[in-house]
Amino acid sequence: MFIGHFAVALAAKKAAPKTSLATLFIAAQFVDMLWPIFLLLGLEHVRIDPGNTVVTPMDFYDYPISHSLIGAIGWSVLFGAFYYFRRKLSREAIIVALVVFSHWILDFLTHRPDLPLLGNNSPMFGLGLWDSFWGTFIVEFGLFAAGAYLYISTTKPKNKTGMYSLVFLLTFLTIIHLANLFGPPPPSVEMVAVAGNLDWIFALIPWWVEKNRTTMTT
Repeated sequence: MFIGHFAVALAAKKAAPKTSLATLFIAAQFVDMLWPIFLLLGLEHVRIDPGNTVVTPMDFYDYPISHSLIGAIGWSVLFGAFYYFRRKLSREAIIVALVVFSHWILDFLTHRPDLPLLGNNSPMFGLGLWDSFWGTFIVEFGLFAAGAYLYISTTKPKNKTGMYSLVFLLTFLTIIHLANLFGPPPPSVEMVAVAGNLDWIFALIPWWVEKNRTTMTT
């Protein structure tokens, strides 16, 4: 799942109005932001296997540190605790932790059974939505539309940049998602890892959006 994760970040602004959109974006993608680092370090592995599922050519056969159920719970607790010690907002720290964990829930929906409980020899989870192109398309864009609506209903632009930057963000995410759906497989695992690490830079876009918007919820 791609834009479905960002949909959660957009929607979470309504529940956590004091939390920046950039933080929520990082939280929603935190597991996938760790994964390419672990790939580059050789701690986790993936194969490019066109036809592995209808939607993605990736065979996620070894990623228990980032994507196991126990690992996802651990990363959620750590992220939420770090947020709490930085901001001292207990309710929002819980919401941020839940946003981190939502990544595993959405992956559980889309992945075939390749998400381990703990290690590669433990029980595997996944409902396999990626085996249906149109099922994936409808679910992801449905979540994205709902998340965008909730964010727009929670914030308002301070200026024209606040409007245009949000349009840019939503359009950019849509284009990237369509490229993932219809584009060719990545040329190499190394390219996957390098491109994945660009997510850290990508967090600057929601920061720019929110700098020019204000929350309507107090």
